[in-house]
Amino acid sequence: MTSVQGTTVDITTEDGVADAYVAHAADGSARPGVLLYMDAFGIRPHLTGMADRIAEAGYTVLVPNVFYRHGRTPVVELPEFIDPEARPEIWGKVGPLVQSVTPDPAMRDAAAYLQWLADSPLVADGPVALTGYCMGARLSLLTAGHYPDRVAAAAGFHGGRMATDDPDSPHLAAEHVTAEVYFGHADEDPSLPPEQMQRLEDALTAAGVRHRCEVYPGAHHGFTQADTSAYNKEGDERHWAALLDLLERTF
Repeated sequence: MTSVQGTTVDITTEDGVADAYVAHAADGSARPGVLLYMDAFGIRPHLTGMADRIAEAGYTVLVPNVFYRHGRTPVVELPEFIDPEARPEIWGKVGPLVQSVTPDPAMRDAAAYLQWLADSPLVADGPVALTGYCMGARLSLLTAGHYPDRVAAAAGFHGGRMATDDPDSPHLAAEHVTAEVYFGHADEDPSLPPEQMQRLEDALTAAGVRHRCEVYPGAHHGFTQADTSAYNKEGDERHWAALLDLLERTF
């Protein structure tokens, strides 16, 4: 296992400055880059811990605050254990932030994140991998489609609204994707019903994308997030196995 150090950086985008967490080898050596897109609850100890775990496996991981237009981390103060059902005011604060992350500005931001990875001495030359959670799964697919020359692999877990009727639905980016793709869906997730799962699968297949989409039984939206009420240990362990396998095959 790689000895890991975590630092905070600022990334200049077209629209401002995004703060971000970087997990990297403590010796400063260049490792393959991974862009980790956060879930709706943002950068917090659990998410930085996930980045550290990926870095320990031999990567440099960038976790941008995609809500930076609304403030620096933490944009919303959260309890140590997040239970939106018991505390609906949490989602009352977070929901509008999620709605604000629309494809056009998000992809402008993605260009800046990818450029930071390309320029950093902590990141090995070449394309990078992506992983995303919740809304981050949508951003992972969109980024892979918008910047195919920079993305070698893209993963997403418990993503919602991946294949809607909207004209900018993430699944429509599939035709531009050249990366290998993996998605782990929650089977008890109203934000991604079976018809959307099938539409995403069909889009990836029609585009000839190397991919695997799997449904995790008994898992709810957010199943990888151990500091939330949605956490599912079996699903989380399966997610780690799938993600690290994808990264190992890629790099």
